[in-house]
Amino acid sequence: LLTRRDTIVVASVSCIFGLGSPSAYSQKVLTITRGSEIQRRDFFLSLNSMQYQRSEIEWKRGVYRARGDTIDIWPAYERFAVRVELFGDEIDRIELINPTSGELLAEEHQFFLFPAVHYVMPEDQLEAALTGIREELDARVLELRSQGKLLEAQRLLARTKYDLEMIAEVGFCSGIENYSRFMDGRQPGERPFTLLDYFDYAPPDPSRVAQGGESDRKAHGHDAAMRSRCDDRDHEEDHRRYGIERANLGDWLMIIDESHVTIPQIRAMYNGDRARKTVLVEHGFRLPSALDNRPLRFEEFESMAPLTLFLSATPGPYELELCGGEVVEQIIRPTGLVDPTIEVKPARGQVADLVERCRERAARGERVLVTALTKRLCEDLTNYLDRQGLRVRYLHSEIDTLERVEILTELREGAFDILVGVNLLREGLDLPEVSLVCILDADKEGYLRSATSLIQQMGRAARNANAHVVMYADEMTPSMQVAIEETERRRAKQLAYNAEHGITPTTVQKSIRRGIESELKARKKARAAVESSEPAIDAELLIAELEADMREAAEALEFEKAARVRDQITRVRELIAQHAQTDQSGPLMLRKSEIEGKTRRTGQKRRLRR
Repeated sequence: LLTRRDTIVVASVSCIFGLGSPSAYSQKVLTITRGSEIQRRDFFLSLNSMQYQRSEIEWKRGVYRARGDTIDIWPAYERFAVRVELFGDEIDRIELINPTSGELLAEEHQFFLFPAVHYVMPEDQLEAALTGIREELDARVLELRSQGKLLEAQRLLARTKYDLEMIAEVGFCSGIENYSRFMDGRQPGERPFTLLDYFDYAPPDPSRVAQGGESDRKAHGHDAAMRSRCDDRDHEEDHRRYGIERANLGDWLMIIDESHVTIPQIRAMYNGDRARKTVLVEHGFRLPSALDNRPLRFEEFESMAPLTLFLSATPGPYELELCGGEVVEQIIRPTGLVDPTIEVKPARGQVADLVERCRERAARGERVLVTALTKRLCEDLTNYLDRQGLRVRYLHSEIDTLERVEILTELREGAFDILVGVNLLREGLDLPEVSLVCILDADKEGYLRSATSLIQQMGRAARNANAHVVMYADEMTPSMQVAIEETERRRAKQLAYNAEHGITPTTVQKSIRRGIESELKARKKARAAVESSEPAIDAELLIAELEADMREAAEALEFEKAARVRDQITRVRELIAQHAQTDQSGPLMLRKSEIEGKTRRTGQKRRLRR
């Protein structure tokens, strides 16, 4: 991104979180050129300053190793490794290799190696940053002690001093982003650098510069307009402090997919992050400057966004207002597929009707999606359909992300016919085998039954030529009316196009690809094998062992690990209490791995047992 213009970056909403300064990051770029001379020791020192670790045993991203005149480097951001071969002090060859097999992938004349972490800074600025952290630490510890919070003061002192020693010795520490304000030289409250800033530091368009476009843009006030739009930063001050000019200011395109969901997420991220970190600061886990390691506020995000394209089947009021009427609809599908037909049925007797419709679709080899209002209803309905002899599973937020992928893949493969969900059966699901969507209690007005939600749920069947939607409701709500009218409008356009061009709708043919879910199954088998071979011990002895682990983690300042172990202890005590209420004699015997797994999977799906 910092070296070429033809770059596409796919990011989540995390792109508005703080990153290191683009100038400090770019200054640490190491250029490796064939034929140039290097000093071996200086080369290793450069790699160390970029936070690459030397290891002759463990080979992973962010590591380098040296064997004779050959130096292998695995960039922290690449799937391939780089092999640099020396002839004396001269770089003889630069090769891109497979890090596992060592297979040669390509030969390069020049390679740009970027730092392994985002928070890197020149050594001459490091001492100033450490001084600033120490000053804030002293002031905060005095404040906590004056409030009688001696434990919090001691916790903060121990943790921060350890971090300071790590930064001073190796230039990095775990959680260094919480000191980003000092690393970047920012003022309290000043917005952090984010991924969006890096686009402004990309190389300018060479055609404009060559044609004198830069002077033309300035003559027409382009730069002034962009500077006024691209946040309230003092760009001249940025240039003075960081030494890099935003040569590509505002000359890039941002595309926001599923904008009706993404925009509200961006609005909410600042307050959520602030609330979480305020608790950490109050309890002495972090300095107050950690609050400046934050996502952008929504108004800051707005001011930074250059040309923006919103993509959504159901755009929200914000996008429509901002676009000022510039809306482009892509309704016509080349496959001729039309939006599903819609049927409204009474809510009374909806489950019995649902069973019959599911049996009909399953007999035809098609799949069914059912949406309920609550997770409890979702699970109860799944159990009922299972007792009716239907092959059914459920999907909701308490199921791990990786398991969701596995469930959706098995639905497409035909391992089961019906999937019951709450709010996850919406955007982003591409399931051509699904021909029927049933929406229970569609007249219960609210977020889950808003016009946007209903249209998105209906759209899950739009990849199948036999698409149909059943809405169970006792009355027609405004949201239902809007959703039905919008779907019928789109359907009418596609039908007219099909009739004009003689197109017969055909179901989308999409291959089923196995990805990370295969690895997930392998891990489950390995975990099950370990658990089966581990001996069970008395629950009281297990509690003593877990308490020792918790204290050890707390002393090592690994508080998240300590909290997880604490939850495991709570779980064991609950099991002991349940065991005491039964008529079973003898102590309760448990496996440690079993408790760890149960705690890790708390709230996850409970599989149906046939």
